Amino acid sequence: MRTTFARQAPARGGVRSWWGKAWQRAVEESAYSEAELRPGRTLARRGEVGGISVGAGTLLAAVREGDDAWTVQAVVPTFDDDTRNALVDVVAAEAGRIASLLAGELPHDLVEHAEEAGVELLPYGGELAATCTCPHYIDPCSHAVAMLTQVGWLVDADPLVLFALRGLDREALMAALRHHAELGLPGRRVGTSGAPGWDLPDADSGLSTAELADDVEIAVDAALRARRALELFEAGGELPDGLV
Repeated sequence: MRTTFARQAPARGGVRSWWGKAWQRAVEESAYSEAELRPGRTLARRGEVGGISVGAGTLLAAVREGDDAWTVQAVVPTFDDDTRNALVDVVAAEAGRIASLLAGELPHDLVEHAEEAGVELLPYGGELAATCTCPHYIDPCSHAVAMLTQVGWLVDADPLVLFALRGLDREALMAALRHHAELGLPGRRVGTSGAPGWDLPDADSGLSTAELADDVEIAVDAALRARRALELFEAGGELPDGLV
């Protein structure tokens, strides 16, 4: 499934999260020189990147420069079935991780435990490959840098964009977590001693991982709606139908 994000306004204060900064470092690593980085960042800050289409392993956007517009496409390696399953196991290991992801946070220990399981969620520079219809022969060109920079803004706001790029979008992740719970697969959890161990979900808790995922998703959606309603109220705007 592909998701197209509307044209973005410049990020206030820049990228703030550690995972957003990690993405930007990957963009810097992928660039041939500052000659592409500087103008690419300028194009991104000026809002010259159109809507960005995100799919499994692919990014697509149009980038303007003066009177010209170029089409940029970038690819990121997706995970195979075994790697996706390992990532789902890591996410399902602790209920708090589901809540964090749905709330726009990427726990550092989730990424660390994923790496221990052989899953590299955050890409490195060599994994970001881009093509552009402009005549520039360097990969990535400044237009590709502009798009990848704005993708970093998307990742900064919602780490699930990373999952989607790797081939596990929000819907697929939630479905996999439900399937994980239905199969009664073991989950990794950390006890009071801090030592990790594999164990089955607590049968006395009365709440399965799937039910928890549903509850958390509903709660986070309600919180986001409430925050948006408050912002509109404070700005003196009218509340659109369906927001409350």
